[in-house]
Amino acid sequence: MAQDAATQINTEQTVSEKDLRYYTASQWQLVWWRFRRHKLAMLGAVVLLIMAILGAFAHFFAPYSVTARNGEYIMGAPQIPKFWDANGVSLRPFVHGITTKRDPVTLRKIATADPDTRRYVHFFVEGEPYKLLGLIPMNIHLFGLDEGKLHLFGTDELGRDLFSRTLFATATSLSIGVLGVLVAFVLALIIGGVAGYFGGPIDYVIQRLTEIVRVIPVIPLYMGLAAAFPKEWSNIQVYFAMTMIFGLIGWPTLARRTRSHLLGQRGEDYVLAAELSGASASRVITKHLLPSFTSYIIVDLVISFPYMILSETALSFIGLGLRPPSVSWGIMLQDAQNIRAIEQAPWFFIPAGFVVLAVLAFTILGDGLRDAADPYSVSSH
Repeated sequence: MAQDAATQINTEQTVSEKDLRYYTASQWQLVWWRFRRHKLAMLGAVVLLIMAILGAFAHFFAPYSVTARNGEYIMGAPQIPKFWDANGVSLRPFVHGITTKRDPVTLRKIATADPDTRRYVHFFVEGEPYKLLGLIPMNIHLFGLDEGKLHLFGTDELGRDLFSRTLFATATSLSIGVLGVLVAFVLALIIGGVAGYFGGPIDYVIQRLTEIVRVIPVIPLYMGLAAAFPKEWSNIQVYFAMTMIFGLIGWPTLARRTRSHLLGQRGEDYVLAAELSGASASRVITKHLLPSFTSYIIVDLVISFPYMILSETALSFIGLGLRPPSVSWGIMLQDAQNIRAIEQAPWFFIPAGFVVLAVLAFTILGDGLRDAADPYSVSSH
């Protein structure tokens, strides 16, 4: 009996300590605790983190550069490392060597695997020099072969390694999405904050401007802007121009949500107290109104990423976005627009899998953040 009573007292103390920690936690701690319970959202965050790391350090993870060619392996199939074949088991991963012959009808080189030769995979090998993160000179790559070249995702019509190009494309597409969303985010907070705080004629003018931007047909607009890009512009200039365009067009939705929240909050006591204390309009908006729903702003921010990524991919796919030799998911999918690619090289569609994976990861991450930020959500209790 005494032991049972002691156990009950310890349990009550433990529960009370947990309750105390819960009630004294900050808003961000509560959001994080609720978010950790959302397993799918955590999975989405991990997937996006891995993709971001692969893109940021693409020079290290990719065995070759974007433009490196293998003339002996044109439109070659993916090479999957293995540990055994008909000749026995190996303790180190390897791929078979490549032999080429010409098709007697089309005279095209056909690469086939030679089952009698092995090319062993090595890690942390020396290769093409590069600058890690654009700063640190290096020539070490994650993996490579002792002889020949390894193409995990196969090669394209020019013999370029699709695995390396996919990693560099991941960096480009994700960075365009991030920068575009940040530009739209800043514009939305400024425009929506001004409209919601001041109201009246200012709000009326801003809402009409928002409606004009929302009804602009996107594809004809992009076509016109793509045609307006000077031909002498470098790929970096086109890259930043596209980012600005995505930001200038993507702000209305978040701006309207910001306006709606500020219209409902501007009459609250804490806002009136700040105004009576002499706080300026900009300080009231940035220090008092916007922080009151920061978690919801972050959710909208995350949900906006898939639209930016899909926009860049679609425009580059139809030739209105980035230009070669730049590489993005959309540019890589241009090679998969014909029947020949579908029939002879289905591995050209591998970048499409990265697009789908990124969009799904952002979507479920946004759902998890939305549930975590809502204190009245069923999953948050």
